Amino acid sequence: MAAESQGAEGGGNVSEMIMEHILDSAELHLPGVHVHLPHLELFGLNLSITRHVVMMWLAGAILILIGLVVRRASVVPRGMGNLVESLVVFVRDDIAIPNLGSSARQFMPFLLTVFFFILTCNFLGLIPYGAAATANINVTAGLAICSFIAITIGGMMHNGVFGYLKGLIPHGLPVWLLPIMIPIELVGLLTKPFALCIRLFANMTAGHVVILSLLGLIFILQSYVVAPVSVGFALFVYLLEIFVALIQAYIFTLLSAVFIGMAVHQEH
Repeated sequence: MAAESQGAEGGGNVSEMIMEHILDSAELHLPGVHVHLPHLELFGLNLSITRHVVMMWLAGAILILIGLVVRRASVVPRGMGNLVESLVVFVRDDIAIPNLGSSARQFMPFLLTVFFFILTCNFLGLIPYGAAATANINVTAGLAICSFIAITIGGMMHNGVFGYLKGLIPHGLPVWLLPIMIPIELVGLLTKPFALCIRLFANMTAGHVVILSLLGLIFILQSYVVAPVSVGFALFVYLLEIFVALIQAYIFTLLSAVFIGMAVHQEH
């Protein structure tokens, strides 16, 4: 009975540890200290600074710093400049141009911003005392809304407001089908950013849950025998998460480019 009680208590502690790591918090956990973040309200709206907000600010600061360093680099980039240039060329040649064609240059700033911001936020969630802001559905929803705005503005800029709205309906559709197809097309239009939001949120959350669950087995089972296996699998998943961080930034940017390309180059 004592062992079962200790196991249940360990399981409860592990679940609390997992939720504490994944969920947003009003505290910033640093080595040996917990920093209480300020609580702010404006006209009844909660505008408090939270851990994920700090992580987004940190990601933005890192990207600005990298941009300043790369800008001052020589004509032939080295080190960090070479890495950034390789990623920029990758986004341009493998994401923007194949999906946007001649319009790629117009949307490159947006695509590059999304790609590097998501990538940096993902990596910040893998460092000790860090947190992945992209594991917060509010953050991924904000990014998806930005993509939706880019999709809509891009489509209207290249096709006109009425041309873009008209292009949402398949050409040659019988009039009697319009009452059915118009709501379906509108739902499909909103489904695109929704899919971007949920895909990024779910993938980043799942990886952290798996890693913490594997490490939590040591405390749940309270046995050193499972420690090498748990740590080994957790290390494997951690290395996999580095790959997932890159893949998710790529997929979000790629799908955004695909959806923008579909809006810009509508079939009439």
